[in-house]
Amino acid sequence: MTDTLSKLRLPEELMEVLRCTEKVIFPESREKLFEMSMGCSGNNFNEIYFNIPGMGKVVECTVAKCKNGLSVNYMDPYMRRRDSDCMSIADNLPTDKPRFRERYGKDFSTVRNETLEWFKTLDEIVVMPFMSGGKKWGYPSLLVVPGNAAFFAAILADIQNFIPPEELEEGFEPQAIMYVAPTFRLTHFQNRQVVVHNRRSQIHEVFSYNLYPGPSAKKGVYGILLNLGEKSGWTTLHAATVRVTTPYENVYTIMHESESGGGKSEMLEEIQREPDGKILLAENLVSKERIFLDLAENGRLVPITDDMALAPHEIQEGGRLCVTDAESGWFVRVNHINKYGTSHQLEEMTISPKEPLLFINIDASPNSTALIWEHTMDTRQKPCPNPRVVIPRGHFNTVKDDIAKVDLRSFGLRTPPTYKEMPDYGIVGLFHVLPPAVAWLWRLVVPRGASNPSTICTAVGMSSEGVGSYWPFATGRRVTQANILLDQMVKTPLTRNVLIPIKHIGCYDVAFKAEWVAREYLSRRGQAKFKRDELEAHGSPVLGYSMHKVKVDGKEIPKQLLRVFEQPEVGMDVFLQGSRKLEDFFRLELQNYLEDDLDPLGRKIIESFLNGDSLTELEKFIPCSYIY
Repeated sequence: MTDTLSKLRLPEELMEVLRCTEKVIFPESREKLFEMSMGCSGNNFNEIYFNIPGMGKVVECTVAKCKNGLSVNYMDPYMRRRDSDCMSIADNLPTDKPRFRERYGKDFSTVRNETLEWFKTLDEIVVMPFMSGGKKWGYPSLLVVPGNAAFFAAILADIQNFIPPEELEEGFEPQAIMYVAPTFRLTHFQNRQVVVHNRRSQIHEVFSYNLYPGPSAKKGVYGILLNLGEKSGWTTLHAATVRVTTPYENVYTIMHESESGGGKSEMLEEIQREPDGKILLAENLVSKERIFLDLAENGRLVPITDDMALAPHEIQEGGRLCVTDAESGWFVRVNHINKYGTSHQLEEMTISPKEPLLFINIDASPNSTALIWEHTMDTRQKPCPNPRVVIPRGHFNTVKDDIAKVDLRSFGLRTPPTYKEMPDYGIVGLFHVLPPAVAWLWRLVVPRGASNPSTICTAVGMSSEGVGSYWPFATGRRVTQANILLDQMVKTPLTRNVLIPIKHIGCYDVAFKAEWVAREYLSRRGQAKFKRDELEAHGSPVLGYSMHKVKVDGKEIPKQLLRVFEQPEVGMDVFLQGSRKLEDFFRLELQNYLEDDLDPLGRKIIESFLNGDSLTELEKFIPCSYIY
């Protein structure tokens, strides 16, 4: 331990904590982290608990050793998914996020000191160096976590690829440190998930006061990347990226952006088929009509990013957006896999993995095989909506290149069922073509879609996920990220933009099928531009252009799935109601960006939209090379 510690350049206050701790552990390997996750008893079942004054023994979660990995289950259903309102900012740097002192009525310095003193009372501390964002483009970082919560370190190690002691270079100086102190959730924060970001002059600190990895090991690192990246004028996109090779050997790269639950991981998955091989594309919620698509062959998929796509200036070239993966392992949600045979790819990867995996919110007993369709139950009748598995990137057949050039940016919107008896904004067809200026507006507004499975949200009615769909993890100002995203749009004219509905097209339940079929069509279309006579605009400019006709492998998609107003259950009146609902929401949210330092071009685009200008007028602000 002394040799490893001597390689690190740490703040004196952290050094003092480590000097006061009886045992400081620098994990030697992934295998050692898995072993430590089961405690020192050697059993196949471990309770992660803390003795808290006045409360006694409090069990946060359990870890079961299975044949194919470790299964982590939290006692409190509230702890099984990320609280979207858990972040606060401790420093005085510019931010649009809630500050700690405003939310809790005191300065964070007191709680911060109490946290460091708490660590001094522990018998064991795990200290794990890693690179936030990857070895090549990332930032030196450090995790500090109680020894009995080593499973948390194991999860972060898989997601961000930790640095074992023998690979640690002399003078390793972290630009970010994550402290995990789960008992404070109970003693200081009324049992709520709380993650505090403290942007100091040399170090970005993250204080995680809970053991669910979503807000910290996953999105806390995301916040670090957003903060450090924006200092250089670039960002980390909330996106899954896939390279598709069509049956005609056309190679096409698609990047799908969305809020959590908006189809990012699904963009990397094969199309789900019925036992006879057909695709159940849509089911009418009113008439019960079912629409099938007989697709002989899928495009071959090679995943590139799952959730976090770095886009630094240094890798941009050629007029297309270029990205690289910010993660070494993927935090895959499997709530849509509820029976055997749903996703052969993920089932094979997780039942017989190359090496043991980490499962979260999966109901598995010690010595059993953890099955991704066996979800932990929140109640007797309700399964947890957020089961996960952490899969190291090397388990996928990923691209070997570090950098991917994006041909198409798609944006996913979780859409509610919409028809005459239930008018709403589920009026987006199979996909809509967006001019760059309109695509930028979508990345500012990001409506938080219907029934999101990944987050706890108490908002009533429409609300916004925030700029880039990564706003819940950002620590600074909206307008800063808006300017960065606008600069991206302007400098990448060869990357096309579309909008894709997730869950419903009008009164049809499509789940993720619209995304998968749009992926097949757009990749086969390749670099062919969209002719104006095959596009049409209806309703608000935010809807861009819908298609007159779409054929996939010679099979024509029914027109009611392209232009929702042609569904008899919807009609033009309901379509226009939903269009106005979206437009009114855009008008409300875009007011947040009319700051003095908004890019002048961005101001012109927003003011044009607010003034009621047409889609044609909006299209002129950023030349659109893919429509003619």
